[in-house]
Amino acid sequence: MKFWFLGARPRTLPAAIAPVLIGTALINIDGISINWINALLALTVGLLLQIAVNYSNDYSDGIRGTDEVRTGPIRLVASGLKAPSQVKRAAILTYALAALAGLLLSLRTSPLLIIVGAIAIVAAWKYTGGKNPYGYSGFGEVSVFIFFGLVATMGSYFAQSQRISWQSFMLAIPMGALSCTILGLNNLRDRPKDELVGKKTLAVRLGDAKARGLIVALLALALITSFSVIFITPLALILLATLPYQFTLIKGVRSGASGSALIPLLGRAGELQLLTSLLITLALSLAKA
Repeated sequence: MKFWFLGARPRTLPAAIAPVLIGTALINIDGISINWINALLALTVGLLLQIAVNYSNDYSDGIRGTDEVRTGPIRLVASGLKAPSQVKRAAILTYALAALAGLLLSLRTSPLLIIVGAIAIVAAWKYTGGKNPYGYSGFGEVSVFIFFGLVATMGSYFAQSQRISWQSFMLAIPMGALSCTILGLNNLRDRPKDELVGKKTLAVRLGDAKARGLIVALLALALITSFSVIFITPLALILLATLPYQFTLIKGVRSGASGSALIPLLGRAGELQLLTSLLITLALSLAKA
């Protein structure tokens, strides 16, 4: 079980938890009681999809040989710890569990979530799977922004209210930007090796300098848009506590850190996303409806 746990890449899970926290907390400003069952189901869907993506990427990259020489978290297939068929089954099972949780949520809210969920699962598999994975063509960040930012945050709010608001859209942007920051750092770390094996991530297409500039821009976008909470409650000022993380990440990226030296920055980016979501959730929870 230890290897399956590590293969699920637990450090990536804040990217699934953070938008659900915000989408659920937003219901407080509407004066509506939180439906905790729906919130739990939304969180379950998010976590299972994140784990399923990690397993399916492990499988797809492993059988292509693009993970054979790589730093970072453990790779089950490339390291030989698990057979490709085992990892593929684990991915499919996790997707199925996510679909089941999503179905239960849709039955409690709206059939629209079935369509959204189906699209999300297909997009997750096609990221590195299939004949023409879009993650190998530089579109990974676009998908992450959409599904782990917009869809996850607004979907969690929709699961509570059955509607979409401008607040849920605005606060989905920093979640998407921070998820893309994590992916951007990951791809920056792997850029030289990805280029050698023909994996044309956005970092490969942009080159080192522009890839670093994009990460800094994403961090700035996340910071600016997270402060849109100020239009809801002045308690948003507690987000100033994220500034040390922002400065550390920007300094590290601009310093030219590469390879394994980027791994601590990846951890900090995950912490920043979780901290941002917790502070926004706290501000919204304390705001008067």
